Amino acid sequence: MKQLWIIVFAVSISLTTGCGKSTPTDTVESLVTNPERLKELRAQCKADHVKVGDAICAAVSEATRRRFMGEGKSPYANDPVPKPAPPATSKD
Repeated sequence: MKQLWIIVFAVSISLTTGCGKSTPTDTVESLVTNPERLKELRAQCKADHVKVGDAICAAVSEATRRRFMGEGKSPYANDPVPKPAPPATSKD
């Protein structure tokens, strides 16, 4: 009988947590096209990251990066740094 109560309790807990918010409604693409909403969520993430949630704050971060950098990578990311010229030697 005790095991039955444990099972019923576990099922009720899993059903209760399953009824919560399943996916964030603000996607990276929607935030890129809506700068007002992006600004609002950026302020909320800064004020209380835990309350807003990791998924939303990660989307805000990625949307901010895309608005600043564009869709592609930085043109400077893979450019090699040229080696310095060897010092000139003089023969006296």
